[in-house]
This record gives sequence, C-alpha cells and structure tokens, in this order.
Amino acid sequence: MKRLIVLLGVAGVSFSAILVRWSTAPSLVLVFYRVLFASILLGPLAWVHREEFRTLETREFWLSLISGAFLGVHFACYFEALRWTSIAAAVVLVDTEVLFVALASVLIFRKRLGGRAWLAVLLAFGGSVIVAMSGSSSAVDALRGNLLALAGSLCMAVYTMLGSVCRKRMSTTVYTLLVYLTAAVTILAAALLNGTAVIGWSHVNLLTALGMAVFCTLLGHSIFSWGLKYLPPAFISTACLLEPVLASVWGLLLFRERPGLQVMLGGALILLGIGLYSREEEQR
Repeated sequence: MKRLIVLLGVAGVSFSAILVRWSTAPSLVLVFYRVLFASILLGPLAWVHREEFRTLETREFWLSLISGAFLGVHFACYFEALRWTSIAAAVVLVDTEVLFVALASVLIFRKRLGGRAWLAVLLAFGGSVIVAMSGSSSAVDALRGNLLALAGSLCMAVYTMLGSVCRKRMSTTVYTLLVYLTAAVTILAAALLNGTAVIGWSHVNLLTALGMAVFCTLLGHSIFSWGLKYLPPAFISTACLLEPVLASVWGLLLFRERPGLQVMLGGALILLGIGLYSREEEQR
C-alpha cells in the first residue's frame, strides 16, 4: 500500500507540466501562487510544531531560507522552460539534479565515486547534451527552454544539498513551510523588480497554481519525504524516474506533443544514468 501511495505521488508531480501549459500567467506569477498556496495549506499543520520554531538554531534557519530561495528559482526556471521547449525535454532535463549533486560531491566535498557511479554520471551528462541540443519548431527557442530546464535542475541540486543538512534535526513540516514561504518572498521580489503584476490574472491561473500546490507539492513531493521513512531510498529514486515518462504521456494525450527521436534517446540515457547512480549510492 505504501508503494502505491508513492507511485500516486509520482503521478501527481507529473501533472505539474500540464498545469503550467494550461495557465496563461507569467511563470513568476504561477510560482508565487503555487508556493503561497502550499504555505497556507501547511499552516495548520505547522501550528502543531510551533515549539520547534523556537528551538531552531541560527544556522538551520538561514540555510532553510537560502534553500527556499533556490527552490523558488528552480520553479521559475522550470515553468519558463515549458514555454519554450517540449514537455518531455523540460521534464527529463530538470530531473538531472542527481548529476549536479554528484559533481558537487566530488568537486566540493572531495567524495570519491566508483567506476559505475562515474559511468552513470557520464550517461546522464551525455543524455543531457543530446536533449539540450535537440530542436523543435524553433531550434533557438528549444535551446533556450532546454538551458532553462538545466538551470532549474542546478538550483534543485543546491536545494537538495542544503536540505540534507537542515533535515538532520528539522521536521518535514517546519522545513517545508520555511522554504515555501522563502520561495514565495523570493519570487514576489523578482516579479516586482521585473515589473510583473502578481494580481489581476484570470481564475484559471489561480486554479492551476492551487492544483500544483495540492497535487504536485503536498501530495507529490511531500509524499516522497514521507515514503523515505518506510521504504528503501532506492525505490523512491526509481519511482521518481516515472515522472518524465508520465509527463510525456500526458503531453502526448492532451497536447499531441510527440517527443522527437533525439529527445527520446537522450532521455533514455538520462534515466538510465540516474537509475544506475541511485542504485550505486544505495549500495554504498
């Protein structure tokens, strides 16, 4: 039953790209309302953990805020990427987070990777290059979207690494509330600096943002955090590989987007690399 719940969480996350495509507001507006709604929905649960806020160490507090800022930029890059490139390309590239985490582990933390781990990284990197260079109706627009997706993946890697430090003592509820609120403030500031109005948009944008907050955030990513308490990390990592596949299926059924051969080949290499690396890390 727990494995089924995790798989349903993956299905929820895969709808993020579809909801972005259905919206008409700028990416910054959608991100702002997504994390704002998620924060509001988490409020009652966070009240139960209100004592934990008082015992937070200064280091954990500031790292959580920095992590939240990177999460907001991640969403902004990903949503904007979906405006310029295909759903399949954007989703598979934004999921290369593990590639950046692995490289940071080597370059910053001096971690040594085994032969199979390096093979996995090279496979994911090669697949990323293939997908990033793939063209659609406009090669320039597609390249722009693909690079934005990779930037979003890099920001997600920073968010993940900072989160691994914060979560050693912080509960999921307190940590996620802090990062969502910080992400909302970060994106609101970016929208104001960019001259983008955050109010006055049609109801469809509020509904899609609410849908992302409920199904993609609270019933999606939060399910993965819950699942790590009961299931092997390898299963969670493998299950998450279904997200690009499901998102591509939704794109084909709802928008008649057929991934090109180059995207499918590169995507297959990326998913293979991520799967091998996750398996190697689990064995280590």
